[in-house]
Amino acid sequence: MLTLAGPALFLTTIIAMEGVAYVAHRWVMHGPRWFLHASHHRARVGLWEANDLYALIFAIPSILLFWWGIGLGKGAFYAWAGGGIAAYGAIYFGFHDVIVHKRIHHRYIPASNYMKRIIQAHRLHHVVETRQGTVSFGFLWAPKPEILKAELKQRGKDGLREPVGTFRD
Repeated sequence: MLTLAGPALFLTTIIAMEGVAYVAHRWVMHGPRWFLHASHHRARVGLWEANDLYALIFAIPSILLFWWGIGLGKGAFYAWAGGGIAAYGAIYFGFHDVIVHKRIHHRYIPASNYMKRIIQAHRLHHVVETRQGTVSFGFLWAPKPEILKAELKQRGKDGLREPVGTFRD
């Protein structure tokens, strides 16, 4: 493999994983596998939630590619792709679990427009508690918050989370 081909595949895989994550989030997690993802749209009780199983599920292709490429000696090509998947998972964890959901305590305050945009988009995704009616399924790219707010407004209040401090009858 050429010297730059491996790193190029690694970066291409990271970029491609955003598309894979979007599709999985929109049509699998908010589709037939909602029974696992629903826990992520409710207040977490304890350290873990059923949705955390997706980290294991999405790690399997990376592990298999490393094993195939290195363990079985089939070629570095597979390991570079497996590394790209693993890197996307690490980026996802840092952004989603640490920065947005603060599963590890920190005092980070987003300063860049990019970080503000993707954090707000993810929070707008979470104002809907149900499987239907959500917006913004990407993790590293998101439409402008104004677009997402208009989309939510157009859909009405179906599935919207109750404001903190209110009680349902």
